[in-house]
Amino acid sequence: MTQSTLADRRTDIRNVVIIAHVDHGKTTLVDCLLRQSGQFRDAELKGERILDSNDLERERGITILSKNIAIPYRDVKINLIDTPGHADFGGEVERVVTMADGCLVLVDAAEGPMPQTRYVLEKALAAGVKPIIVVNKIDRPDARSPDALDEALELLADLGGEDQLDSVAYVFASAKEGYATTDPDQPTENMRPLLDLLVDHLPGPEIDAESPLRMLVTTLDWSEYVGRIAVGRIEAGQIRAGQTIELHQKDGPVKQKVAGLYVFNNLGRVKTDVASAGDIVAIEGLENVEIGDTVSAVDADNAFPRPAVDEPTLEMVFAVNSSPMAGREGKYVTTRQIKARLEKELERNVALRVEMIPGTEAYAVKGRGVLHLAILIETMRREGFELSVGKPRVINRDIDGKPHEPFESLRVEVPTEAMGPVMELVGLRRGTLEEMKQRGEYSLLRFTIPSRGLIGLRTRLLNATRGTAVIHHRFDSYRPVEPEVPRRANGVLISMVSGKTMPFALFALQDRSDLFVGPGVEVYEGMIVGENARDNDMNVNPCREKKLTNMRASGSDENVILKPPRDMSLEAALEYIEDDELVEVTPENIRLRKILLKESDRRRNNRK
Repeated sequence: MTQSTLADRRTDIRNVVIIAHVDHGKTTLVDCLLRQSGQFRDAELKGERILDSNDLERERGITILSKNIAIPYRDVKINLIDTPGHADFGGEVERVVTMADGCLVLVDAAEGPMPQTRYVLEKALAAGVKPIIVVNKIDRPDARSPDALDEALELLADLGGEDQLDSVAYVFASAKEGYATTDPDQPTENMRPLLDLLVDHLPGPEIDAESPLRMLVTTLDWSEYVGRIAVGRIEAGQIRAGQTIELHQKDGPVKQKVAGLYVFNNLGRVKTDVASAGDIVAIEGLENVEIGDTVSAVDADNAFPRPAVDEPTLEMVFAVNSSPMAGREGKYVTTRQIKARLEKELERNVALRVEMIPGTEAYAVKGRGVLHLAILIETMRREGFELSVGKPRVINRDIDGKPHEPFESLRVEVPTEAMGPVMELVGLRRGTLEEMKQRGEYSLLRFTIPSRGLIGLRTRLLNATRGTAVIHHRFDSYRPVEPEVPRRANGVLISMVSGKTMPFALFALQDRSDLFVGPGVEVYEGMIVGENARDNDMNVNPCREKKLTNMRASGSDENVILKPPRDMSLEAALEYIEDDELVEVTPENIRLRKILLKESDRRRNNRK
């Protein structure tokens, strides 16, 4: 390993975290850098969004888990750390920015910096990293590259980076077309201007080669063969495979042995015998290692303070599936299995909290937002779990003896002619308009709104604007609790029988409701089968068959024409339900149901 001529910096490594809002082209940019690095055969880089390896990431087009890759360029190893662009996964971001010395701030040439860009950049600047601004998608017909750059510089100044404005480096790029340039009107042939900036402008890692070993565990990986794998950047000293180290945990230090040592190379990891300060490494063989632990030399007594992570703002109740169809479709259905899976998730998902609800066999699972918890539920569902989930609730705090609730900054980009319904819907949810801007035919609206007002709002805004609204939000602050937010305007249709739905019965119901089930679907008593056109719940029989007679009359034997049922995604279902309802999640179906299945029980409960 070549050491820098300076005593405290390495010149052969750059550790860079990539910061971008959802859908600004971050993963496409990484694909482009990998392809142009010349280190891979075409067969190794098949398809698009190479780093989004997980099925959920590919389906949704978002990054959920942070990942590390390394690209060699001009005898320098560039460690790229990909981060999620969605604020719900901020727990991933807060951990990994501590491994970087520089950050690549990616903004869309048309949209400019968005709320999540601000959130992640704030975390990065607090960790002391040096930024480079990349204005991406300059090939868009509506691109306004100079303005987007100015907005990114303004954001940097707003977040306390004024001292870096004189020296901040920037470049314009089109990841889709595969080039970077210093002048948006002069396309080049490759990404070299960006790679040169990463090497020339960003500092190497600050090191302390003479001091004893010291490393903070920032990420955990898992292998079926070796168990937990600790990932982090070595701050001081060296580490060797087979060495005995001291692992500083919450309960104190324990001596353990390094079974395997790896450094990141290209898309994967390669085994090494020794690694030095500045290297990002993966260590095998450390039992019960957790994020926030410090790996140090024996008796060095130089542990890092445990990193603090922003508190969760939302909670849901996870419980076993208690419906009449329980156990038919899932592989893991017991409380013990759900508990073990949630405990495993806590090991690597630092923004998550899990508490058992006293006197029940249910768990309160707390996270950063509906999407954060929905991704966990979807992952469990695909693994074969069956469970029921309650309505999302915000977590209030007592500040100076008064209850405070979380508020969010909501940004809506909408065609100007569809602005009225947006203002009305957000206003009903206690949202306050903070800023309004025009950009061509679009209006950009920024609101402050209670977090509970956001639950279910996205679906309504998309319906009201015919899918043209672009909606983003991020946590802002805790403020005194606002008065009640209006509940769902419509009641639901509740099945009063068990059986298979019949076209004849659904045809009679569809004129006064919006159905959630089609014909031939198995339902049970207490299951929600549609939305009522009025504000009250209605008990219905969706399994009623047409009575057969031996009389025939014209018009009585027409074909039954049914509207397609409303397709409820997991997030839409979670946002839709009320306090007395549950979402039943199985590997094959998502169903809505009442907590009390029998109509007599619900009536008795309402009287109380």
